[in-house]
Amino acid sequence: MTSKIANSSSSLRGKNILLGISAGIAAYKSPELVRLLKKQGANVQVVTTPSAEKFVTHTALQAVSGNAVRGDLWDENAEAAMGHIELARWADIILIAPATANFISDIATGRADSLLATLCLASEAPLLLAPAMNRVMWENRATQHNVKTILERGAIILGPDDGEQACGEVGLGRMKEPDQIIIEAEQYLAQSSQPASPGTLSGKKIVITAGPTREPIDPVRYISNYSSGKQGYAIALAAKNRGGQVILISGPVNLPTPIGVNRIDVSTAQEMQSEVKRHLENCDIFFGVAAVADYRPLTIASDKIKKSKSSGKNASIKLELEENPDIIAEVAKARPRPIAIGFAAETQAIEKNARDKLMAKGLDAIILNDVSKDDIGFNSDENAATIIWRDGKSHYQKQSKSSLAEVLIDKIEDLFLSQEEVPQKEVR
Repeated sequence: MTSKIANSSSSLRGKNILLGISAGIAAYKSPELVRLLKKQGANVQVVTTPSAEKFVTHTALQAVSGNAVRGDLWDENAEAAMGHIELARWADIILIAPATANFISDIATGRADSLLATLCLASEAPLLLAPAMNRVMWENRATQHNVKTILERGAIILGPDDGEQACGEVGLGRMKEPDQIIIEAEQYLAQSSQPASPGTLSGKKIVITAGPTREPIDPVRYISNYSSGKQGYAIALAAKNRGGQVILISGPVNLPTPIGVNRIDVSTAQEMQSEVKRHLENCDIFFGVAAVADYRPLTIASDKIKKSKSSGKNASIKLELEENPDIIAEVAKARPRPIAIGFAAETQAIEKNARDKLMAKGLDAIILNDVSKDDIGFNSDENAATIIWRDGKSHYQKQSKSSLAEVLIDKIEDLFLSQEEVPQKEVR
């Protein structure tokens, strides 16, 4: 594998990185992760959970880190009687890779039954976790609840990736590759080290929805769409960088949380609706970027729907659907209400359909994407868009989604925030 890492001016240089390793098969990648951290100029101290050595030896980790590996609360290598406090104060960053479902549960519930879990509780250093587990374990509601809990406390989740797993199954749950973990850790440090400035959105509460929703059919199938969440995440980062207090309500995506953004993970449209209602109070700007499923199954089968053994070549089943809540329309009707910005993903009569949506839902503006084009929109890193408001429109040519996020926020500020006499919570 060719590494994408450049180490000439790494933000990891000189940093004290406490690398925690929990007991997952992905721990075999840990020596390579240590090597790359050292290559970037970081000081690395490895701490393992009691069972992690079943997957990678302390000897191998000590050889690449240059330091004795720690793993025992009664640690003879500790320089102080309270070794977990010593390590907790030493670390600039705590990076857990792999982070198993069990260890994530420990962090979410505040357990302190291992050296690694204890020092996570005792440290004020940023906590980054790279999950690694079976796809069903990752999607389990208990795991997602625990992930949501630690995200709300400020942890950063790196991954997981989608792909083939050690168990032979395929799906979300693979730990990110070591070089990608390094890149995202560097991005975190680079962003967090930027000096704070008031910003044009300072004092503004901004709620953003992003990604797809999943509407379950049975325990193993769901209705969804191709949204990657990239544009919504780019807008969240742009708004945060301008000083906004950003809440990102995200459907299932494979994207890192923008630094400084409060991310809330949901799956279905009804879950997204509930979280939007919960966070709408005192909201100044709402961006409805998520591709919310218009319909959901009327009933969800309790068991997997099996193919009929007697079905012929043209056999079919009927799936009865009901409408999902119209989240953006509900936001626009709220009193008091934020500035409400919608998104329209269209494939035909695109401007007419977007303007009709703008008027029907009572929005302040709508951002139109032509998703019939393969090189922009869903899953692409680039996008083109037209922002439409009641009295006009502006078109923006193809560019990176991060760049587009900046110009869209510029326009929204010009339209709705530049004049003090324009009431933010005006009834329209």
